[in-house]
Amino acid sequence: MDYLNEYSSKLCSAEDAVKCVKDGDWVEYTTNLGFPVVLDLALSKRRDELHRVKIRGDLIFGPIQVVECDPTQEHFVYNTWHCSAYERKLCDRGLAFFEPMVFRNLGWYYKNFLRSNVFMGTVSGMDSEGYFYFGSSLGVSKCIADNSDTVIVEVNRNMPRIKGSEAVRIHISEVDMIVESGDPPLYEMPNPAPTETDIKIANLVLPHICDGATLQLGIGGMPNALGELIADSDLKNLGMHTELCSDGYLAMFKAGKLTNAKKSLHPGVGVLGIAIGSHEMNQWLSDNPGFAGYPLSYVNDPYIIAQNDNMISINSCISADLYGQVSSESSGTRQISGTGGQLDFVTGASMSRGGKAIICMTSSFIDRSGNMHSRIVPSFSGDIVTTPRSQVYYLATEYGIVNLAGLTTWERADALISIAHPDFRDELIKAAEAQRIWLPSNKR
Repeated sequence: MDYLNEYSSKLCSAEDAVKCVKDGDWVEYTTNLGFPVVLDLALSKRRDELHRVKIRGDLIFGPIQVVECDPTQEHFVYNTWHCSAYERKLCDRGLAFFEPMVFRNLGWYYKNFLRSNVFMGTVSGMDSEGYFYFGSSLGVSKCIADNSDTVIVEVNRNMPRIKGSEAVRIHISEVDMIVESGDPPLYEMPNPAPTETDIKIANLVLPHICDGATLQLGIGGMPNALGELIADSDLKNLGMHTELCSDGYLAMFKAGKLTNAKKSLHPGVGVLGIAIGSHEMNQWLSDNPGFAGYPLSYVNDPYIIAQNDNMISINSCISADLYGQVSSESSGTRQISGTGGQLDFVTGASMSRGGKAIICMTSSFIDRSGNMHSRIVPSFSGDIVTTPRSQVYYLATEYGIVNLAGLTTWERADALISIAHPDFRDELIKAAEAQRIWLPSNKR
């Protein structure tokens, strides 16, 4: 096949491509680096001639021009499946709306329930077989494109070509229009330096990891701190099966700790669904046969996760209450992030032979007024429960790590208070007494 001629026939300007969008359409922006920067700008310039165009995306780092150009939301209405820091601010300003979901179910939603008129996503350059790769957004992009009326790809040759299942790429025959971006540098997510508290928590988690374990690391300072600690540890032959690949895995690989050699599922291959990190990490993943991308319907399936022996899932949360409920996505009713794959990995790791699911948080935080608050609270008031108390396994702060599996309400209260910040323990005990989940003999 002469794919270059087909490429030329479908190549057009961003301005011409977005002419297909009509009033009331649903437009898809996929996730993270799949965000179509050039197409978004072109679509924003049609603001005055369009009304009630709805856009879906998630983990987009911004700016999103269709949002910024239309504060009245008469023309464009933006919706996110999972908030980045930028999208969180949009929600705070009433300029974006959150869509609750479990990442594993995204393809199911599109196939069975959602209407998608136009797909717009950033892809790699085309290969000799006529394929574009979704790169960092591979875990969700194909299922959206497959269920969209019109498919437009925005080519950025800096997008890594992460190989794996058929879901990581799209063939030119499935594409309606091609727009070239000019290949700007991809967004690099800042790698936050771990705090002293992050390092304390990571040191508590480290003994729960054995040689040959398969790891899922969440996002943020603590997982990155753990990656650095593992890189400096005596652990060996670790594996990767993760929703999100970040620089923590690169640190382990460079230290010779991440080999994937002992994995019981996909031995020798690290498995991922999306990737967000540095330019060096993108280069490491691109065309690397040691890593394979799969749709999140597969990566995040608890029954798939559980097939990895010694599966260790490590995630962060915002708060926990004395019943053991965990919120990782909201503070009260304020949306902070999203459900993502936390519950799936907690479930899958708990089912794994030798597996453990660990959720981490600092014991307290300081608000903008300089006041300290406990992250362990008596009970939630409007907070969205991400992981229910019936499925929480290990919970860690800088004051310790406790296993809540199978514990009674009074045992849970006792365990959680033992890892709370000391300044809040007395008032938490009083709250537990008032909630009738405290035994007088618990007092120390």
